[in-house]
Amino acid sequence: MKQRNEKPSLTERVTKGVGSIPSLILHTIFFIGCFAAVLAQLIDLQTMLLVLTTAVSLEAIYLAIFIQMTVNTNTESLREVEEDIDEIQEDVEELGEDLDEIQEDIEEMSEDVEGIQEDLEELGEDIEELGEEDAAEEKRDKEQAVTLEQLTSHVRQILTDLEALKRGK
Repeated sequence: MKQRNEKPSLTERVTKGVGSIPSLILHTIFFIGCFAAVLAQLIDLQTMLLVLTTAVSLEAIYLAIFIQMTVNTNTESLREVEEDIDEIQEDVEELGEDLDEIQEDIEEMSEDVEGIQEDLEELGEDIEELGEEDAAEEKRDKEQAVTLEQLTSHVRQILTDLEALKRGK
């Protein structure tokens, strides 16, 4: 494919030049000059027409060749563009497939996050239950400590009473 900075070929320059305003002006001046030469009797009408017809025919042949060469070049360029478009379409399809895979991955990750959130909620509940159990156990431990203290106090009292009874006997 042609690069933008690449110099145009000879056929492109000729085709572009022939299809320009200066070319139109030159051809018009040339044709007027041919008929003016006949009117000024510098050349015979038949000779002028023969030369003009021959020149115009040759010019038409060469123009047709240059135009066909330009068409061929443009056709090749269009084929390359078509190939590029096909490659781009393939790339877009691959990107679409990749996007679908990414969406599936995101959905899976969302499900995983939801599972993790549920697990965290369960852990929170378990921690709460453990806290409640710990509080109940701590309360029971305190009650047992108080009871044990009372029992110890009673046992001391009984021992003291027993000692007093033994001395009093």
